[in-house]
Amino acid sequence: MTTNATKGKGRRVLVTGASRGIGQGVALRLAQDGFFVVVHYGHDQQGAQHTLNQITAHGGAGALLQFDVGQEEQCRRVLEQEVEQNGAFYGVVSNAGISRDDAFPGMSSANWHEVINTNLNAFYHVVQPLIMPMIRLRHGGRIIVMSSVSGLGGNRGQTNYAASKAGLIGAAKSLALELGKRNITVNAVAPGLIDTEMVQLDDTVLTEAMKLIPLRRMGTVTEVAGLVSYLMSDEAAYVTRQVISINGGLL
Repeated sequence: MTTNATKGKGRRVLVTGASRGIGQGVALRLAQDGFFVVVHYGHDQQGAQHTLNQITAHGGAGALLQFDVGQEEQCRRVLEQEVEQNGAFYGVVSNAGISRDDAFPGMSSANWHEVINTNLNAFYHVVQPLIMPMIRLRHGGRIIVMSSVSGLGGNRGQTNYAASKAGLIGAAKSLALELGKRNITVNAVAPGLIDTEMVQLDDTVLTEAMKLIPLRRMGTVTEVAGLVSYLMSDEAAYVTRQVISINGGLL
């Protein structure tokens, strides 16, 4: 019988944006599964350290890695050095992201470009330098990108965010075609309303949102992390080029 402690077999995975929210939950779950988790953070070192402390407190193993996902050259430099020193990653969870919501007619250029750069361009900045080392391992691999229900159906006030998340879906599907023969799977997870700090809704808006969700509640970080755990596992070796929604039936 395969247990959580042996699923990961010590293989190294990178989780971006792992200092809080979904990224933190994913990092903790993958460590529980037996992976060595590299906890990435951009600015929140305290949050990332808290994530790592929780990992080690529960018998897991990991390390911290800092870089700005929006800075291409910095990403390449840090990641190439990391791979040179510690070896290729088996898995990558491209999770780091931001939102800058506003109605499109009034949306500033800064809010458009910052969201596109942090959410979509970062996919290239982070994943591209890690692909060839992963291929050379000849052990297969897992790439998981965090999209959103907004990337599937759009959302008022989130034209920038929806565009970035829809772009990630196209990128994941295309990369899955390229890497399939290498036994590297690429999938997208599309959460709906998940109870994190990123979701700030007043009571009226939340009440109206619940009417649109058949399960009548927000999802939890633990539920999203469980889905990522499956996609990272050996049991998901035949799952690739998929967009898996976790939204309580919202879409």
